[in-house]
Order: sequence, then C-alpha cells, then structure tokens
Amino acid sequence: METKTRLESDLKDALRAGDDLRKSTLRLALSAIRFAEIERGAKLDESAIITIVHKEIKSRHESIEDARRANRPELEKTAQAEIEVLQAYLPQALSAEELEGMAKQAIAEVGASSIRDMGQVMKTLLPRLAGRATGDQVSQVVRKLLQ
Repeated sequence: METKTRLESDLKDALRAGDDLRKSTLRLALSAIRFAEIERGAKLDESAIITIVHKEIKSRHESIEDARRANRPELEKTAQAEIEVLQAYLPQALSAEELEGMAKQAIAEVGASSIRDMGQVMKTLLPRLAGRATGDQVSQVVRKLLQ
C-alpha cells in the first residue's frame, strides 16, 4: 500500500478511536504532503512522500532539543511519541554493510576516485535508497570510501 494511502487510512482509524496524538501527527504529515503537491502542481511519488516524512521526523527532533533547552519535559515526551508514530511509515532502514555495498557500487559506476567526485556519487546513490538512509549517513559512508 502506498504511504499516502496508509496515512489517510490510519488517520480515519485514529479519528474513530479518538487517539489525539496519532490524529494530530498524521494530519500534520498529510498537510505537509498536500502542501508539497500544491507547490509542485502534481502528485508526489513515493520517494518524495518518504522524504517529507523524514523532514517531519527531523522537525520533531529539533522540537525535542528546544524542549530540553526550555526545560519542558512534557513537550519532549510528546515530540518523541510523534516521532514513533511517523517512523512506522518509513521503509526498513539499511544496515551499515548494505549501505556501504550500495555506495561501493555507485562509486564504481561513476568511476569516482577522489572526494571531488562525491557529488556525482551522491546524485547516483540517493535515488536508489528511497528513504532507507538519511543523507548524512550516506555522505559519511561515501566520504569514508573516497578518502
């Protein structure tokens, strides 16, 4: 089932169950997806939707940091619960070995030999990962392999 369809279906279930946390989290995620579709003027593909879910999770991590600085443990707890809800919609993450193997394959395809070729490798590799690894993780692995 497509991620957006799953989000919509789970939102209906949360509405029926009266699960306020899940309901508000899913509404915010769907709102971000709809906004991106309006901005682009077309429906988003699966990888773009996964990217938006990643952005929503990153936003919650930033909220946790802000809550810690403000000494607001209740906000920190809420943001962590929202992250757990959103993570259910992400594909299974790649292991370090799988990511390194895919990076080596992309390096070979591009013919990269130095750190200057990192952009080409990233451009080739990121679409293949489809949200199964963050850009930071990928760049660390590629940088390590090219040095």
